Amino acid sequence: QVQVVESGGGLVQVEGSLRLSCVVSGRIFSNYHMGWFRQAPGKEREFVAGISRLGRYRDYADSVKGRFTISRDGAKNTVYLQMNSLKPEDTAVYYCAADSTARARSTRTEADYNYWGQGTQVTVSS
Repeated sequence: QVQVVESGGGLVQVEGSLRLSCVVSGRIFSNYHMGWFRQAPGKEREFVAGISRLGRYRDYADSVKGRFTISRDGAKNTVYLQMNSLKPEDTAVYYCAADSTARARSTRTEADYNYWGQGTQVTVSS
């Protein structure tokens, strides 16, 4: 059984920083592409960032490029999302997801991810 557990959310002021963590347990972490998605109140869930199995490919939504950084630590079975220069529009529930298929790299498509965490709330106050 694969488990995906996020942590690190919270309340932060505009231009502040947060680092989200996501621990994957149950299988070999290096087999998974990983992604971060978010869902703001009243909106659909959207792609934020993705990283391939060995970390060689990283992808970002335009809205976070240059401010967010995705990374992974194989020794800790953990993927991170470093969020800097936060804006009120970054307020959302952030979800971590794992893709265990044989795709060549991570994608932006929710349906491609077969394991999801419960989410962690990020609130940016002005």
